[in-house]
Amino acid sequence: MEKMEGMEKMGASEQLASWLKESDNIVFFGGAGVSTESGIPDFRSVDGLYNQKYKYPPETIISHSFYVRDPEEFYRFYKDKMIFQDAQPNRAHKALAKLEKMGKLKAVITQNIDGLHQAAGSKEVLELHGSIHRNYCTRCGAFYSLDDVMKAEGVPRCTCGGTVKPDVVLYEEGLDQHTMSKSVQYIRHADMLIIGGTSLTVYPAAGLIDYYNGTKLVLINRSVTPMDSRADLVVSGSIGEILGDIVEAM
Repeated sequence: MEKMEGMEKMGASEQLASWLKESDNIVFFGGAGVSTESGIPDFRSVDGLYNQKYKYPPETIISHSFYVRDPEEFYRFYKDKMIFQDAQPNRAHKALAKLEKMGKLKAVITQNIDGLHQAAGSKEVLELHGSIHRNYCTRCGAFYSLDDVMKAEGVPRCTCGGTVKPDVVLYEEGLDQHTMSKSVQYIRHADMLIIGGTSLTVYPAAGLIDYYNGTKLVLINRSVTPMDSRADLVVSGSIGEILGDIVEAM
């Protein structure tokens, strides 16, 4: 049984390698699973944030209303559990950056806020949920870096006296419509769509798959997703290992 599964995985990887070689308008759509191999926990995994105990549930703390009501507690949790300054790009991030450099990959669409795709060298990155590296004063709009936020005691304040807020999409907040519409355009025109490291259960982001019109829809995941039956190819396993092995050999 184990040997058969290994053969199936090898067959799927060979198919993926073949499609990567023949495609030149690839779009990648990824979630938390892309960064778990860099040591950043997935919200919904067994060891993820949702399974840890706090005074309030994580989804309450990282909501817009909680941020407004108790920014001190929000920032305590945010700095402690959502910022991983030592995290480095893994093989998946690097493989995607290489595919873009080769002219094959046109865009990375990510649900992650860690900036690791850019750190790996990717240029066209659409961040659906924002980024920890961008922070703005809610009063005057002045920009602050991640370092500024981390150095601040308690709630970061602007020189104008306003509160500095991370440019990340909190619960109860809508996604940026410009980023969404740009993502839709990339997916609509892609000849190959690779989806990796996401459970495809968080909407509206998960709905982006509906805009793909091609015949090379690839899902790379450690576990099954509700969309597996719609995929043209499902590859099970580590996304860094699978993409890394193929792209490094190209």
